[in-house]
Amino acid sequence: MVQFVSDELGHTTAVVIPIEEWYQIRNKYPEVEKLEGDLPQWQKDIIDKNLLEIQQRPESLRPIEELFAELDKED
Repeated sequence: MVQFVSDELGHTTAVVIPIEEWYQIRNKYPEVEKLEGDLPQWQKDIIDKNLLEIQQRPESLRPIEELFAELDKED
């Protein structure tokens, strides 16, 4: 079960996924564990662009369960 963490204003600040799902992601994308530190500006720009698109087109979002189903199919 995916859990969302929100701040006092109701903004989602984090996502918690089951450890089994994390292991699947880590096995498929081992470089994910090497990600730490500040993001370079070009990556922040991409995130900002994507967040703006989500705000403008919220219907474009898909449930996280669809991502996990896709990951399960690829294994």
